[in-house]
Amino acid sequence: MSQPTSPLPTIPNPAKEKLLAGGVVLGMNVRLVRSGDIAHLALATGHDFLFIDIQHSLYTVETIGHIAQVALGIGVTPMVRVRSVDDPETSVLLDNGVTGIVFPDVNNAAEAARAVARCRFPPVGKRSVGGGYPMFSYRPVATGDAVPVLDRAVLTVCMIETREGLENVEAIAAVPGVDVVHVGSNDLLTALGLPGQFGCPEHISALDRVVAACSLHGKVAGVGGDRNLARQVAFIRKGMRFVTTNSEIAFILAEGSRVTRELRGALSAEAPPG
Repeated sequence: MSQPTSPLPTIPNPAKEKLLAGGVVLGMNVRLVRSGDIAHLALATGHDFLFIDIQHSLYTVETIGHIAQVALGIGVTPMVRVRSVDDPETSVLLDNGVTGIVFPDVNNAAEAARAVARCRFPPVGKRSVGGGYPMFSYRPVATGDAVPVLDRAVLTVCMIETREGLENVEAIAAVPGVDVVHVGSNDLLTALGLPGQFGCPEHISALDRVVAACSLHGKVAGVGGDRNLARQVAFIRKGMRFVTTNSEIAFILAEGSRVTRELRGALSAEAPPG
């Protein structure tokens, strides 16, 4: 009597699955919180992914691993913005629960190819094969089964943040293995000599160029940095489908400020004339 075969392992990536179905995904930038509870807050506030920023913050890979495991368990995609296309911690993050990597400052096709190589196994990339992956609950999985599943789970994002990157966006979008081309509005506008001028003609022109390049090469266009709700809606209508809304810091400040402002206003209105 033949033994029943075990089902092949799977790794969820809700954000990637939604993008492949033609949807729009929203991400929360994370720079402050060090607990896996941030994944629950992202889910409760309608976010599809976490955008954990180690380019500008002081996270350890162990902390990110804990956050990623919580996110995986509740259906939120844990993504990390690493320090560069050559960040050696990329593979460690992917081995320990992260299912999306955001590469900043991608300036040309060669750098985009290096980013893909960090995320993908041979023959496409150079990612090293490990074992005992937490995404499989540490169950032993044959390498031949594990590698394609791990490969499919990763969402690879290249950021356009410089004049050179914008000039080469068509070539970047053409690189096999790049899933998303994401505009970092703050850095790009600063590089163009227009810091903080969100929604200016140059900003809109850059976004249009990225959308066109992604449409031509079958990639997803994304945008972040501009926190204005009306413009975010307009960007999505233009074709941006990978959008970061705001950071957990900004959300805390906004709600905390609203509450204290309303409390002090109410108390002031009740105060008798002096």
